[in-house]
Amino acid sequence: MKITSSKPVLLLASLLCTVAIAQAQEPPATAATPPLPAVPAISWEAPALEPFTATYQALYKGKDAGDATMRVTHTGGAQWRVDMQVVGRRGFASVLGLNLEQSTVFEKRGDTYVPISQATVRKGLFLGKKVSGTYNWQAGTAQWLGDLKKERTQPIALQPGDQSALLINLAIMRDARPGGQMHYRYVDVGRVRQHDYQAAADTENVQVGDLSYNALRVHRTNGGNDETILWIANGVPTPVRILQREDGEDRIDLRLIEYQGV
Repeated sequence: MKITSSKPVLLLASLLCTVAIAQAQEPPATAATPPLPAVPAISWEAPALEPFTATYQALYKGKDAGDATMRVTHTGGAQWRVDMQVVGRRGFASVLGLNLEQSTVFEKRGDTYVPISQATVRKGLFLGKKVSGTYNWQAGTAQWLGDLKKERTQPIALQPGDQSALLINLAIMRDARPGGQMHYRYVDVGRVRQHDYQAAADTENVQVGDLSYNALRVHRTNGGNDETILWIANGVPTPVRILQREDGEDRIDLRLIEYQGV
């Protein structure tokens, strides 16, 4: 499936100056150069929040390492749920810290996604970890309990717009525009971080398996040596590719295989 769009407009400003030179002849008049036709801007429309199931191939350093499933479910009224499950192939489970299951229950209030609760289950070869958290907006705090360091079980003061890790993916789908910037406060698993993202000015061709997408590249600008890059395409409700890089090298690469509405 291919999705196409046109290039954005590039506006150039110029300052014209005239200099009078004594006793110089006036140059002959020349025909005015016709203006170049305007190039239409990219037609970009954010996908509506709708239930879907997306399946990804998971690669580790370029090698097939497992599968991942992202699912968005409408649980009634204003309440929704987003889940991510990653299942590693034998031999990669201990390296990737797989298997991993994450979920966030949230409410859609206007155009805002408000997290209500979050859970993480990590299954390793020799041990597993379970963590659950609650965003108590009435009290203005979020808190996580479970297999965590003591300092990460302390209450965190909430701010409007705070997002879980999974909700940031959905928020980027909602907010990204060619050339735009996005800023989110990540509050998840007892940690607070600022996540800033930059969208490319134009789309690029991204090959994912047998499919080719005309996708917009969005990358995190303040992750340091840990880079996060997403590619999103018009008409697709989830990123077509999610790449995590460390020290300039590809680490975990999720590539969309299939998605369908529920």
